[in-house]
Amino acid sequence: MPSVRQQQVEELIKRNFGMVLQSEGTYVFGAKPLVTVTKVKISPDFGLARIYLSIFNTDHKQEVILEMDDNKSRLKQSLGMRIRKHLRRIPDIDFYLDDTLDEMYRLNQLFDRLHENDQMGDEEE
Repeated sequence: MPSVRQQQVEELIKRNFGMVLQSEGTYVFGAKPLVTVTKVKISPDFGLARIYLSIFNTDHKQEVILEMDDNKSRLKQSLGMRIRKHLRRIPDIDFYLDDTLDEMYRLNQLFDRLHENDQMGDEEE
């Protein structure tokens, strides 16, 4: 269970890294993909922030993550400029793909197909 301070720092990084993506994102991965921060997890020593990203408007989601990894120092510097007054040291950042929404859409389509084919079983009335 993260401490209150960890939760505060996670929210701070989430909010500010979203703004970094708005300003620096087109230089890093182009204008087409839409990248949003879904969750941030920080280590107990505040040395590493794992940033989970949701990526839309592209089929090559892993390539976007790789582009962000290649530009990690630029993104970390931009994040550091925004949060330097709140933290003593800026944590290292790692990017992870959050495919929760993609999985939700896939399951929704599967249930719709099952419902259309009357394979959902007996419904209680």
